Amino acid sequence: MPIVRVEIWDNHTKEFKKNLAKDITQTIIKHIPCPEEAVMVIFTEVAKDNWAFGGELASDCFKQSQ
Repeated sequence: MPIVRVEIWDNHTKEFKKNLAKDITQTIIKHIPCPEEAVMVIFTEVAKDNWAFGGELASDCFKQSQ
């Protein structure tokens, strides 16, 4: 069973994650012969305060939701 882990900033909608999971699943089954039901997508949402770029917190670098 393929497992895909996706780390993203928090505050994404359920609809966003649903569409992303569907797209990821379709891409996986295109390259790995398995049923859709075998593909597991796990989202880990991380607050921008817990993510840094070049020593700067993402919450300071990206003021708007991205």
